[in-house]
This record gives sequence, structure tokens and C-alpha cells, in this order.
Amino acid sequence: MFNYPNRKSNYIQKTKYSNRGMELEEDINFANKYYLNNDIAVIHKKPIPIQIVEVNYPNRSSAMITKAFYKTPSTTDYNGLWNGKYIDFEAKETNSATSFSLNNIHEHQIDHMQKILNHGGITFIIVRFKKIDKTFILPFKKFIFFYDRAQNGGRKSIKLSEFEETAFELSFNYKIRLDYITIIKNNESEF
Repeated sequence: MFNYPNRKSNYIQKTKYSNRGMELEEDINFANKYYLNNDIAVIHKKPIPIQIVEVNYPNRSSAMITKAFYKTPSTTDYNGLWNGKYIDFEAKETNSATSFSLNNIHEHQIDHMQKILNHGGITFIIVRFKKIDKTFILPFKKFIFFYDRAQNGGRKSIKLSEFEETAFELSFNYKIRLDYITIIKNNESEF
């Protein structure tokens, strides 16, 4: 609390941690840049394969894509190398505070991640529950249980409590933001 000499106002500054103003993708990109700059890993966001059909050129410095379509379905969001191992993962945010819908992960992405796992790569999903500001890394080996459950007529989402039991919570770190490589390093057999 600050008391000003003229006593017009008291101001209490509170730090809000619930919304740090960063989206999940920005946090991951920040971590990836840290890993690259410190020679820990080389991981990049994959470009989205689009075909540009129409561009509006009002002037040279402000060209705007006005029409485009996806050439092929994209696989996952990120890939790269860490410690001689291939890493491939998807990042998703949910507005739900209680569960993550499996509809957010498409079948072609699941097929892709299964192939990565079959060939000895590391693959996983990072999920952020935005309302409660919790972020988890769920190894694909564990994700597939929930997917199979849904395919066999069971629950079509993963409950928050199931994330808390089977996934690893990523804590916010000012140096790296979301240090997912340390989680993988310390739990490599689960990936």
C-alpha cells in the first residue's frame, strides 16, 4: 500500500498469476528459443500447409491474403530433436475447467503420433486448461488409453482429475516458461 502525501488515493498493487497474458503457443515458442539458444534441443513450430489463392495488394507494404485453403491436413504442431531423439507434439488449449474433449485431436494426428512412437520417437500432447491456468504434458503412450476408451463407447473426454493422475503438470518458469524437456528427461521411459 502506498500513502500519497495529499492522501487522495491509496493504491494496492496485486500480482495476477491467473492470466499472464501469454497464450500456450507463445509459451512453447519461448521455451523452444531458450532450448535452441542454450544448445539443449532444436524444436520448431511446423508451418501450416496452405495454398494461397487470392491476395489483395492495396500497396506494397500491406499485402493481405484474402483466400486460401489447406493443401493437406497438418499433422502436429511441433517437431525437432533432443538428445539424439526425434520429438513431435501437439499443443491444445481448452476453456473447460473440468475436462479436455478428445474431439480436439484428429484421427490423422493420432495416426501420425502412433507412427512416431512405433519408430522410437518421443510424442506427446501439451494441454492447457485456460480457466484454471494449469498446463499438462501427456505422453502419447498414456493418451492412447483415453482415445481407445472413447472408441469403445466410453467417455469422449479426459477429466482434469485424469490429467492430474496420469500426466505431468508443467509449472510456469520465468526463465523457460514451460520447461517440457526437463519433464521428458526426468521421465523418459514414460514417453
